[in-house]
Amino acid sequence: MNDRPSVDLSGLVKAYDVRGIVPDQLDENFARLFGAAFAEVTGADAIVIGHDMRPSSPGLASAFADGAAERGTDVTVIGLCSTDGLYFASGKLQRPGAMFTASHNPARYNGIKMCRAGAAPVGQETGLREIRELVERWSAGEPQPEAGRSRGTVTQRNMLGDYAAHLLGLVDLSSVRPLKIVVDAGNGMGGLTTPAVFRDLPVDVVPMYFELDGTFPHHEANPLDPKNIVDLQRKVRETGADLGLAFDGDADRCFVVDERGEPVSPSTITALIAARLLAAHPGSTVINNLITSRAVADVVREHGGTPVRTRVGHSFIKAEMARTDAVFGGEHSAHYYFRDFWFADTGMLAALHVIAALGSQQGPLSALVADYQRYAASGEINSVVSDQEGAIAAVRKAFAGRDGAVADELDGLTISTDDWWFNLRPSNTEPLLRLNVEAADADTVARLRDEVLAIVRT
Repeated sequence: MNDRPSVDLSGLVKAYDVRGIVPDQLDENFARLFGAAFAEVTGADAIVIGHDMRPSSPGLASAFADGAAERGTDVTVIGLCSTDGLYFASGKLQRPGAMFTASHNPARYNGIKMCRAGAAPVGQETGLREIRELVERWSAGEPQPEAGRSRGTVTQRNMLGDYAAHLLGLVDLSSVRPLKIVVDAGNGMGGLTTPAVFRDLPVDVVPMYFELDGTFPHHEANPLDPKNIVDLQRKVRETGADLGLAFDGDADRCFVVDERGEPVSPSTITALIAARLLAAHPGSTVINNLITSRAVADVVREHGGTPVRTRVGHSFIKAEMARTDAVFGGEHSAHYYFRDFWFADTGMLAALHVIAALGSQQGPLSALVADYQRYAASGEINSVVSDQEGAIAAVRKAFAGRDGAVADELDGLTISTDDWWFNLRPSNTEPLLRLNVEAADADTVARLRDEVLAIVRT
């Protein structure tokens, strides 16, 4: 089927997805093999496929569909969609799914996010390793086994309207006052989903960069980088808007700025939504990864819920949500997970909760979220480190025996006291150590940050 020599796919297959440069690392031949391997590993009779607006996405998605169909699997292609739109289709249709996107990465990249039926995650421990191994063997010339059934069908289906209706059915927006909202879609899939979801809401949307353009002519579709929300902040101030929203390229993450144009941290949004959902579902569990603010766990306890701390990464959070039947989960990176959305992440549903909370009272967003902003934080600081284990060991030794300090290694190294904590963890894909520090005041954050970085960067 493919005379390509054997290749090591470790640079293409990451911890949670497939991602690489097109066509150097990922092309349609590989996409076809991934489709066949996905069908083989899931054993599904039918799957669903979506793609984003990158120029290479339609061809890659089509090749993946062809590979799966060759294995006898029926394929429903929903075309242009956000990643949470693909999760919706997987949950609604109860089929495994594949989304072609490189999320916030630059235009030359593309990738595949895969899930099992009901939007259950596919990571290294839940099928991705087996998929990679099959692709490596088949790319080396090993023949695929007999499919055991005739070629599957490939059909088209538009599910955007169903997606919008489902989300709107999960949040009570009946008492929302008129709001002006600036939305920066970053030329990504938020330019498709926002009009569909917001169409009948009492909101005046000021659109920014809604044109679907996978070359990202205005700025990278990565709102986690402060330089990519500068335009949004300016527009909020210029128009006197009530809030601003920024979506990443595949629109599964949503970032918020208040009426002053000031960023509202994902931890604060997590705490806000947790309080809302605990009011509706008393006593529930809420998941937060270990580098979200302590304010999240504080708020969850204050509202009668049970906070559960997890490793960073969507496959860990989704698995823990399913295990605990958690009503909600949030990450520092603005991924928000909902039990009512098959435990999957959806930035759009998070945005609707923010709109509902703001619009049901008369105060500004800055006042609404003030109670959830309780600590000073460093934000994530990256350091290029070749000997990651050695650097972490040196930091552990330096803080051993500090008064009241406790260490844990749930994900990297976390050192904590009653007054502060920091986490130092390795990147899954790069020779980086990532540092996050939080404390009661900015001076303590700066002192801890500088002390740890001095060790890490020696």
